[in-house]
Amino acid sequence: MMKRLSMIAGAFALMALFTIQATAKEITVRGHLGQTVEAGGWLIIAETDGQTTKYLLLNARRFQNENWFRAGTEVEATGETKPDTMTIYQEGTPFEARIMRPAGGQTSQAASGKRPGRVIVSGDAVVAVKPDTAVLLIAVVTQNKTALNAQAENAAQSDAVIRALKAAAGSGAEIKTSGYSLTPQRVYKENQPPTIVGYEARNTVTVTLSDLTRVGAVIDAASQAGANNVDSVSFTLLKDRPAQGQALAEATRAAISKAQAVAQALGGRVTRILEVQEGGTMPRPVYRLTGEENARVAQATPIEVGTLDIRSQVQLIAEIE
Repeated sequence: MMKRLSMIAGAFALMALFTIQATAKEITVRGHLGQTVEAGGWLIIAETDGQTTKYLLLNARRFQNENWFRAGTEVEATGETKPDTMTIYQEGTPFEARIMRPAGGQTSQAASGKRPGRVIVSGDAVVAVKPDTAVLLIAVVTQNKTALNAQAENAAQSDAVIRALKAAAGSGAEIKTSGYSLTPQRVYKENQPPTIVGYEARNTVTVTLSDLTRVGAVIDAASQAGANNVDSVSFTLLKDRPAQGQALAEATRAAISKAQAVAQALGGRVTRILEVQEGGTMPRPVYRLTGEENARVAQATPIEVGTLDIRSQVQLIAEIE
């Protein structure tokens, strides 16, 4: 009797195993996507002869990046049911899709095994704006046989230059000493140690002003008061955020346009932007003079300000299909 019961139990166990294997075989279902409160989050709801069958997608995340994956889309999916998988609400038959595509025939990337392509492009832009600030480096250089006299002459001459600069630049300008040096002047002869023949004192003043119409007058006033070196004249943009934002936006649009052109040439389209990196936004000084041009600056009092170039570059990685 016990032997017969054991044989019957074994037969039922074998039948259950065959039932699970038969149930877990690969099937193809067709229905529309719907959301659920289950952990998987998505169902395939099939309608057959007036009857509704729900399949709970266990691997919905695999397909959620597809542009067609949304509630109501008719899909066709091939995969295996997982009857031994327990879910919280038991809403629908647990189902793991190997392939899923829109029922209309458009092949999904995950179904076809094709991964989306990527393209790396860069965009450049240049925005021309008017500068709002001028920066002048003006120096007083004096020479004398003794350090004390060179220093004293420079102090008196620099004081006169600074007073003239303040009067010419106006109350809104910033005037400050940016450099001072007192160096010996040496004469070198062959096979002899160098000999100090005098001293040179240099006092450099930086003038920053927003009234660009005063630049020429400031140079004239400094020269007349005793300044004998104009190290540089440059123009810049202190309030540069709007211009930098405009250049950055134009560079980004240029990069996106390139990515779209590449995608169209490949017979596809841009699906999303994966990464964006700013290459930098850099203003270019409009006008700068140094060295041998100093004398010419002193004569060329009319100063043409011109425009300032704000350059921006953006690199982005786009996904295309």
